[in-house]
Amino acid sequence: MLMRVATVTQEGNYLQSHVPSQILYGAMIAARQLIISEAAFCLSRAVTIATRYSAVRRQFSSNDGQLETQILDYSTQQHRLFPLLATTYAFQFAAEWMRWLYNDVLLRLKNDDFTTLREIHACTSGLKALTTSVTADGIEECRKLCGGHGYLCSSGLPELYAAYLPACTYEGDNIVLLRQVGRFLLRTLSDLTGGKKPAGSAEYLGDITRLTTENSRVIDGSDWLDTGVLLDAFMARSARLSSECARKVFEMQNEEIGLDEHALELVEAARAHCQLVVLSKFTQKLLEDAPGWGVKHQLELLCFVYALSVIKEHAGEFLAVNYLTRKQVFLAKKQLRSLFSQIRPNVLGLVDAFNHSDHLLGSSLGCYDGDVYTHLYKEVWKDPFNQSIALDDYEEFIKPILKQLWVSKL
Repeated sequence: MLMRVATVTQEGNYLQSHVPSQILYGAMIAARQLIISEAAFCLSRAVTIATRYSAVRRQFSSNDGQLETQILDYSTQQHRLFPLLATTYAFQFAAEWMRWLYNDVLLRLKNDDFTTLREIHACTSGLKALTTSVTADGIEECRKLCGGHGYLCSSGLPELYAAYLPACTYEGDNIVLLRQVGRFLLRTLSDLTGGKKPAGSAEYLGDITRLTTENSRVIDGSDWLDTGVLLDAFMARSARLSSECARKVFEMQNEEIGLDEHALELVEAARAHCQLVVLSKFTQKLLEDAPGWGVKHQLELLCFVYALSVIKEHAGEFLAVNYLTRKQVFLAKKQLRSLFSQIRPNVLGLVDAFNHSDHLLGSSLGCYDGDVYTHLYKEVWKDPFNQSIALDDYEEFIKPILKQLWVSKL
């Protein structure tokens, strides 16, 4: 038993087979690709709750006598919520591709084809690290977007956050996993100098000369609404971060010391590579036919929002590698604001498309009927504290004190 990839003889001698050692991590790889799917699923739950509540909750009005403004219409709410919605879709498409890659590797292994083991190890490690970190932070952000009601257990968000947070650690600490992806990128660049062309998710590194010399040609904000332009930006950023990190590491006399000395740069390069993988799978999904009128257009908008929100968040890296100028970053931010106004009319439909039942969400804030305050009131009465009008000890301790306070001093 359990001797598929290794053998122990009757004399107790351990004999290793010809099978690559990476296959021993098969169970962990299987778990990680499931974790990536779970990340998209859990983030979609949090985003659904926050979006529906934001559509119901009203606060302040610019005109007297009119209904207060839905908080979903405030630009600050949109800047925090809509990128998370786009990220959810991006993670779902990346998870679909990850399942396909895993099944493809299993078929190859049956034919003793181990050529894609490095690829799937790097992809599952990197995407597990990226998706779980973003999802954990995203769930917490959704709680904040619900204001004080987000703290309530009946909102469904505290329990979701507490249950999901360990995903950042189990099956591999995220920073450790990103360092492994960084090693994969450095090894790919090292093989490239030996004439070996990269394949799979790192295939773009084969065009390292162009990516490290040519800069963005974005002139107008509308230029950002081109998946080719966005992919070039992500590839250039990842290639430049990876090549610069490789140069620093390989200059060290001891490579292991170099990897530790420049671990931060390694993690940044790995994260950039993983974000590129997610974006590339989103753009590939756009090439497929989408059933329903206008659906594909909405997916395109979400793809642009995801890419531009990453550029906005990591603008420092795009500027540091000299691929983008300050003006181009400004145009990206301006275009992002325009995209939010286009997504706003259909945002509820986009979260309803996740098809989460009220039972699954377990949230008085994210209920499908939008009757938030009725559901909140019902949940409040379920608390044992509210089963009686007054506390049991009110008559004995509190009421006498109040009577003394009410006695006139005149």
